Amino acid sequence: MSFKIAIIGAGSVGFTKKLFTDILCVPEFRDVEFALTDVSEHNLTMIKAILDRIVEANKLPTKVTATTERRKALDGARYVISCVRVGGLEAYAEDIRIPLKYGIDQCVGDTICAGGILYGQRNIPVILDFCKDIREVAESGAKFLNYANPMAMNTWAAIEYGKVDTIGLCHGVQHGAEQIAEVLGAKDKSELDYICSGINHQTWFVDLRLNGRKIGKDELVAAFEAHPVYSQQEKLRIDVLKRFGVYSTESNGHLSEYLPWYRKRPDEINKWIDMSDWIHGETGGYLRHSTETRNWFETEFPQILESASKPIDPAKRSNEHASHILEALETNRVYRGHFNVKNNGVITNLPADAIIESPGFVDRFGINMVAGITLPEACAATCISSINVQRMSVHAAVSGDLDLLKLAVLHDPLVGAVSTPEEVWQMVDEMIVAEARWLPQYAHAVEGAKDRLSRGKVKTRDWKGAASRNVRSIEELRAEKAAMKQAG
Repeated sequence: MSFKIAIIGAGSVGFTKKLFTDILCVPEFRDVEFALTDVSEHNLTMIKAILDRIVEANKLPTKVTATTERRKALDGARYVISCVRVGGLEAYAEDIRIPLKYGIDQCVGDTICAGGILYGQRNIPVILDFCKDIREVAESGAKFLNYANPMAMNTWAAIEYGKVDTIGLCHGVQHGAEQIAEVLGAKDKSELDYICSGINHQTWFVDLRLNGRKIGKDELVAAFEAHPVYSQQEKLRIDVLKRFGVYSTESNGHLSEYLPWYRKRPDEINKWIDMSDWIHGETGGYLRHSTETRNWFETEFPQILESASKPIDPAKRSNEHASHILEALETNRVYRGHFNVKNNGVITNLPADAIIESPGFVDRFGINMVAGITLPEACAATCISSINVQRMSVHAAVSGDLDLLKLAVLHDPLVGAVSTPEEVWQMVDEMIVAEARWLPQYAHAVEGAKDRLSRGKVKTRDWKGAASRNVRSIEELRAEKAAMKQAG
């Protein structure tokens, strides 16, 4: 069969390569056309060379094109996959740096909290441009698969305002399930079955079965506390499990910034996080990691190109949802996964308009969600707090309403636990001024924000966060790794 897949943000070299090889693991997809598009022609050139090498090495008829003209890439596409980061690391650094001056200590800052909300303000106008192009030039009924964060906000905007058939995809559920299988001593991950439901990055394992046997809270707590690594890396996550009765899909660091209890006091933060890796709660951890490794594909390009000469191994197909969804839609081989869609009653105790992440089945007739799930009350309460922030953030991003944006930030759980309204108003002014080039919907408000900042009364603090590290270059990281290897 032949159809066209467009990948927006294809210059994300590693992730695009993974999606591409996953899709080509499906025998029926040998004749598919991949249209790559990105704002960086340099990155496009590199990823196209890698994908061309894969096609050549496997003697496939697959067609790969690359262009910086997005509409050209989307023209006639049946599926559009987005993995963009609007503003890149330059804007992302402001998402972390500015809130930190006001005492808001984020580990990732890309979902909600001050950083995630501003990230959504940058992304949503671009997402809506994508949707306009999809409606106008893609195949009729084309599906939009969004991998970009903030997942819920982007997907919400694409469905409500973009009017495109959209599904949001993430891998947090799979990673959480792998942890659970490990602590329970499963010999194979297929021994674990589960229902996971909630909203993106706040999804909960509400039903766990190991070889058909139901796993309760006490057994799971004991298994995590006995694990020599996770007992240290996931302290906050285990505490939430003890109190809520269910395990969260999201990493220790991510989860800490969606709740109002664990990152609000500088002297308490280190009690709950682990510094062995950024994902466990380091201040600005993902920004540091991304900055240090931003050019890894440049330095590793010869090795990546060489590895692309190897045959595709279907046994190494990843658990990213995209290829499995396409396979189910096109071949009718049923796939079960966890997807981000509009609720519309699927989860009984979350708002109908919210973007939820919950189980569904895919076949030729589309994505069919499992309805009638009721979350434990504490989980629902936590999700609803974030949903209210997401809703205001989406509507602010579309309307350019600065007051609504400030109210969204004010209602964020962690921001509200740390900051006063006066601090929030000044912080948001500072953020829209710093990020103005990526926020066209607030162009009318920038001069007013500058004027207010010039008369600002709120004192900020020179605070580097409770657990921060110095950024290192990829060359320094490589030298450090080599020294460690030499030392044995």
